[in-house]
Amino acid sequence: MRYRASEKREIIDLVERSSLPVRRTLGQLGVPKSTFYGWYERYREGGDEALADARPNCGRVWNQLPEKIRGSLLALALERPELSARELSVRYTERGYFVSESSVYRLLKAHDLITSPAFVLMKAADKFQQPTTAINQLWQTDFTYLKVIGWGWFYLSTVLDDYSRYILAWKLCDGMTARDVSDTLDLALAASGLETATVKHRPRLLSDNGPSYVSAELKDWLDDHGMGHTRGRPYHPMTQGKIERWHRSMKNQVLLENYYLPGDLKARLGEFIDYYNTQRYHESLNNLTPEDVYTGRGQTVLNRRMRIKQKTIAERRRLYYKQKAA
Repeated sequence: MRYRASEKREIIDLVERSSLPVRRTLGQLGVPKSTFYGWYERYREGGDEALADARPNCGRVWNQLPEKIRGSLLALALERPELSARELSVRYTERGYFVSESSVYRLLKAHDLITSPAFVLMKAADKFQQPTTAINQLWQTDFTYLKVIGWGWFYLSTVLDDYSRYILAWKLCDGMTARDVSDTLDLALAASGLETATVKHRPRLLSDNGPSYVSAELKDWLDDHGMGHTRGRPYHPMTQGKIERWHRSMKNQVLLENYYLPGDLKARLGEFIDYYNTQRYHESLNNLTPEDVYTGRGQTVLNRRMRIKQKTIAERRRLYYKQKAA
């Protein structure tokens, strides 16, 4: 409980006039001994004025964002309203000046720029007992459906690298056949370079138990290409949490528009997949892009960001002490 200066003085007077021991008097008042003697010492040294609580130090701290950076961040936030505070923080750091996620959040909140998303968020339950440790160990694949007005439903077949979340290949199909799956896998093998490369272990495929994935035709194709196949437990979609999360991320953006031609939908999918692979920072990947991880340059990017952070902090500290000395 916080007391005003006048209340503290009244308690001191009560204790001084009381015929009871100090401990018993304070016990009846509900004031700890250490607190009372702190007040009493301040009162003896500075009188009533010393009993007032010190105002919090609202002066400028050395690592406060400069006004120029604040304005630049706000301009970026208005230019890219779809980016979260975390994504804005990473994107601005990539420009050469470190800004923490919490600083960006406070700045956006102060300017009423934090809003609830207009789509559903879903966290992927994507951890296995033996998680992948490198690219091309495990590929996840699945279908999802998208509608073209006047044409009906189309089905997107995707192959995603489990370790990096990189979209290796995709195909917009008018059905969900085993041939569609193998065609998408052919594209993935070509994109990864494994179509012609000789490797000790081929990627293992992870899918659900849909008809196209349990077919003998797909099994023969996988056997011919030396690829193993793992299927998720029935009624347990969390096994494929990463590709399910990819579907949600894609639909949150792609389905903001209506499509009247399959070609328009295909073009929009291509745009988003390029953004997803090369520009979208994944929190689960330490704010790297799937391309950063898949191509092996992730640690280089993290090292560069750390140098930017250290340089920014040193510059802020230098400016602060320079202004303080002026």
